[in-house]
Amino acid sequence: MSVSLCSELENGELEQEEQELENSGLHFELSRRRFMQAAGVLSAGVAVGLPGMAAAQTAAATKAITLKVNGQSKALSLDTRTSLLDALRESLDLTGSKKGCDHGQCGACTVLVDGRRVNSCLTLAFAAEGAEITTIEGLAKNADPKDISELHPVQAAFLEHDGYQCGYCTPGQICSAVAAIEEQKRGALSIVSLHTGKSENPTMTDDEIRERMSGNICRCGAYPNIVAAVRAVAGASA
Repeated sequence: MSVSLCSELENGELEQEEQELENSGLHFELSRRRFMQAAGVLSAGVAVGLPGMAAAQTAAATKAITLKVNGQSKALSLDTRTSLLDALRESLDLTGSKKGCDHGQCGACTVLVDGRRVNSCLTLAFAAEGAEITTIEGLAKNADPKDISELHPVQAAFLEHDGYQCGYCTPGQICSAVAAIEEQKRGALSIVSLHTGKSENPTMTDDEIRERMSGNICRCGAYPNIVAAVRAVAGASA
């Protein structure tokens, strides 16, 4: 069904209006009436075309990706805007990594990418393609949660020192602790290292642990037990 801009009568009125404007010495490219009519038709046309445009954009944004998670390669088809956290939770059913603030401020979503801790809610899944991704589910040596003898040392230490209460932040806390201990072993410095002058092989004192774990929030306030668990694995004294 075609839509005309105006009827013959309206065309006559427009021509008369434009002639009057021209005779008066005013030269307008568009009269107000013509502008409103043209804008209405254009808006209707755009609205009709929106579903097709949206479908085309969605199709173009979805691409194939292969993520290597916990030692296994997973082929997925994802929107290019998908965060690593959403890919893990929604597409791979790895729900250990938690969505807390979704703004990179609480640390509940922390995972390891090539051994480096990252906030997966702020990391695009496509940016992690080709990297070794380790989640809380991949730290233990086997998939049986009842066999605590095979837990990662940090997981075992959190159990021993009761480093959690509700447990929501615990996966991110543990992944962050694993990376923090490795960073210290490599000689990476923190602001505490610089303030104390321990610029070579800084030991994991409680202050060091608190600083290095400061990106992970525990709303239950289990910080003393978390520090004790990290200290036990790092082999440092209080």
